[in-house]
Amino acid sequence: MNMKFRFNFINLIGEFVLFNAAILSHIPKIKKRFNEIMKQMKRIGYDSFLLIAVTSAFTGLVTSVQASYQTSGYIPLSLIGVLIGKSTMIELAPVLTGLVLAGKVGASIAAEIGTMKVSEQLDALETMAIDPVDLVYMPRIIAGIIMFPILTIFANLIGIFSAFLLSVYKYHINAFSFFTNMRDFFLPSDLIGGLIKAIFFGLIITVVGCFAGSRAKGGAEGVGRVTTITVVYSSILILVTDFIVAALLFGSI
Repeated sequence: MNMKFRFNFINLIGEFVLFNAAILSHIPKIKKRFNEIMKQMKRIGYDSFLLIAVTSAFTGLVTSVQASYQTSGYIPLSLIGVLIGKSTMIELAPVLTGLVLAGKVGASIAAEIGTMKVSEQLDALETMAIDPVDLVYMPRIIAGIIMFPILTIFANLIGIFSAFLLSVYKYHINAFSFFTNMRDFFLPSDLIGGLIKAIFFGLIITVVGCFAGSRAKGGAEGVGRVTTITVVYSSILILVTDFIVAALLFGSI
């Protein structure tokens, strides 16, 4: 049983690597699928703005409360804006956006492709000499890579602005000092680091969703299974990737 598990695991890793290689081989065909990519960008990005706005707003409010509480007596209140800005841009905005969209975008992609798989729509495309990698998988992955950084920038704006409002009206922090200190301590690497994370998160969620969906079998139960797998594994990979990217960009590894 143990040997069978090892064989299945190695076989799964090999299939995943070959799947990614097939995606890369179709990158030159991006222009051909421009309309489909734009359609997926709307579904992944535009349709997620409200969800990200609500999530980011309350994340900013919680960050303001926690920053005020945890730094009370240690640093001046006027420097809370610095803490909020850096924590939001480097960590909170990209990671929480990724985790939220793993449940929305990742599950949607896996369910959609899984349904196409069990209903033999993917087989029908191949019968008509249409490669599913070119028409189905690649546009979703490219759209995810493009839209996740844009959604992260939006999350930065909403999160910092909501934290600013609470800091000013509840903790009576000077509005000018809040943004002035944030600007003085701002480093381009803070924002760039968060956007690099967002690119990887977009890639992870869409690739895992497409790969899991393409392996669906067993009807509705199988579609539900690959949807769950996509959310779970995407979330785990997001946290692992977050550590690796942070260690490479901001640590000494």
